[in-house]
Amino acid sequence: MEEASVRRDFTRSNRLQARLHDLVPGGAHTYARGADQYPEFMAPILVRGSGCRVWDADGNCYVEYGMGLRSVTLGHGYPPVVAAVRAAIADGVSFSRPTELEILAAEDFLSLVPAADMVKFAKNGSDATTAAVRLARAATGRTAIAVCDQPFFSVDDWFIGTTAMDSGIPAETVAQTVKFRYNDLPSLAAVLRDGRVAAVVMEAATALNEPDPGFLQGVRELCDRYGTLLVFDEMITGFRWSAGGAQAVYGVRPDLSCWGKAMGNGFPISALAGRRELMELGGLRTDRDRVFLLSTTHGPESGSLAAFRAVVREYVTGDPVARMEHAGRLLADGFNAITAEFGIGAQLAALGRPSCLIFVTRDADGQPSQPFRTLFLQELLERGVLGQSFVTSAAHTDADIEATLTACRAAAAVYRKALEQGSVDGLLIGRPVAPAIRRHAEPRRLPEAEPGEAGR
Repeated sequence: MEEASVRRDFTRSNRLQARLHDLVPGGAHTYARGADQYPEFMAPILVRGSGCRVWDADGNCYVEYGMGLRSVTLGHGYPPVVAAVRAAIADGVSFSRPTELEILAAEDFLSLVPAADMVKFAKNGSDATTAAVRLARAATGRTAIAVCDQPFFSVDDWFIGTTAMDSGIPAETVAQTVKFRYNDLPSLAAVLRDGRVAAVVMEAATALNEPDPGFLQGVRELCDRYGTLLVFDEMITGFRWSAGGAQAVYGVRPDLSCWGKAMGNGFPISALAGRRELMELGGLRTDRDRVFLLSTTHGPESGSLAAFRAVVREYVTGDPVARMEHAGRLLADGFNAITAEFGIGAQLAALGRPSCLIFVTRDADGQPSQPFRTLFLQELLERGVLGQSFVTSAAHTDADIEATLTACRAAAAVYRKALEQGSVDGLLIGRPVAPAIRRHAEPRRLPEAEPGEAGR
């Protein structure tokens, strides 16, 4: 990867993006993939990928990060996964009765997640988290849900009603979701005391937040004390912290857990898992009123289940987590050394767990800045790096990291120039990026916040 001497051509990508806006609301099927998340007129439309490299409609090649919104941990087109899918779908994709593949996939999943007794597969992360909410409400007879102050849990009303994009969601639905702070047990106790909370929904950890000693154990104890179910969202942590998720790393057993993203290395699959006495409320072996848990046409289709089994084999026989952590450490150490050398380490830095890195972009006053973030994205794109984060995969080699750091050095030089002049004026082409979840399409006042993610 060489430093760009001329601007890359995005002509065909821009034309295709304009057509997407005519056909698809927002011009993308996931808000986090929207053109507003990238520098103006520099939102590549991709045509193929291999390993950690992708190519756009104009023939530009990039090292990609945060691949598939963190769902691709083994690399694009990973041969064992592709071979398993090809063999499975050759015998049919969807049937009118369960298949043996469903048994094998469930056994594989439960072998990795010993805290769960049963599992049910679906397609999207929101399928699983909303099913967990419904199940918790049925099991406890309560209606309120306590969510941690973390970025994203579901596209459904019970969560989206708490965000800026709450249009169309009844106020009485919004009132049933309350929030507490991570690593703050008193804030959780305060929302549980009145006995109306059915479930606590949270990520055990995030890229930037590790649990304080005893925090997760304290959450478990408070849930037990107040008769509330504990639901871990393992969408990101599953297969990235470990094959068994964050619950395996921190040794705390939730009542229910929700999985997706990296389960299929990009193939669409999610899962709700949990204790038998809870999961059976959605089955045929209960004396209680049944819960309409998950009932999806495509949940058990053979292609994604075969992909999941191939992913499991790789995690059992290899060590993808170690490979992505190795790449992440090389990238974070190299990047932070570059920004320190330029004297801008307080404004531009790679932070987080090695397998789940983000970059923070701040202005000269140390405040999170969308214009400065956009400038950094712009300079990386020009030099062949694509990503809203530095989230690595097991496919990122030392050579890929070296190429990325070469691009980062040139981008950091431009970033320092913007800091020195106090703005991105004359350096940024087009408008700044905007938060994916916001009330107005053209924000009247652009919020200044660290990047989040809206894709389930």
